[in-house]
Amino acid sequence: MTWLDRIPGLTPLDLAALALLVLAWLGIGWRIESQRFRTRSMTLIMGEYRREWMRQMVTRNPRIFDAQALSNLRQATAFFASGTMIAIGGGLALVANPAPLVGVAQDLSLGGDTALVWEIKLIVMLVFGMNAFLKFVWSHRLFGYCMILAAAVPNDPEDSRAYPRAAQAAEINITAARSFNRGLRSTYFAMAASAWLLGAWPLIGAAAITSLVLWRREFASRSRRVLQEAHATEIPAPGNTQT
Repeated sequence: MTWLDRIPGLTPLDLAALALLVLAWLGIGWRIESQRFRTRSMTLIMGEYRREWMRQMVTRNPRIFDAQALSNLRQATAFFASGTMIAIGGGLALVANPAPLVGVAQDLSLGGDTALVWEIKLIVMLVFGMNAFLKFVWSHRLFGYCMILAAAVPNDPEDSRAYPRAAQAAEINITAARSFNRGLRSTYFAMAASAWLLGAWPLIGAAAITSLVLWRREFASRSRRVLQEAHATEIPAPGNTQT
C-alpha cells in the first residue's frame, strides 16, 4: 500500500493536476521576468518607464506628483495585503472545520471526498494565498523605501548625487513592483486552485486558462503594444542615463 492509497479520494490524476498548476505558476512567472528572450513582457517594459520616472523626478519641482504616485502604489499593496489576509482567515476556518464544505459538496453531488481530501485542497489554496500576502507586504515596505530614497534625491541636476540616487530609487521601485506582480500571480493561481474543489479536470482547465490570460496580458495585449511602441521611440536604452 502506497501513501496515496491511505488518502481515499486522492487520485494520481489529482496529483498530476496539482503538479501542472505549480509548474504553470512557476513557468509563467519565470517567463515574464526573464530577460533572455527577444520578446519582453509588459512588466520588463514598465521597468524602463520606472527608471525614466526617477530620472525625470530630478528636475521636477515641486515633486507633489511623485509623492502622490508612490503613495498610491503603497495604498494598492496595502489593499491587496488586507484582502488576502481576510481570505486566508476564511480558509483557515474551513480547514479547521471542513464539515460545512463537505456538506455543500454532497448536496451538489460533487463526489464523496473525505474531509482530509477537502482539507488538502484548501491548504493548497492557502499556500498560494500566504505567498501572495508575503509578497504584498514586502512590496508595501519596498515602496516605502523608495519614497525615502526619492526624498533624498537632490533637486539640483548638477549635484553629483542626484542621478545615482534617482537610479537607486528606480531599482527599489522596480523590485517593489516585481514583488507586487508576484503577489498578484499567486492570487490568480489561488483562484485557479479553487477549481480543484470541483475535481482534477477543472483544476487542469483553470491552470491552463490562468496561464493563457497572464500570457496574453504580458505579451499580446494592446496595452503592451502601446508601451512597446513608446518605449522604442522615447525611453533610452538601459545604461544611457544622465550623469
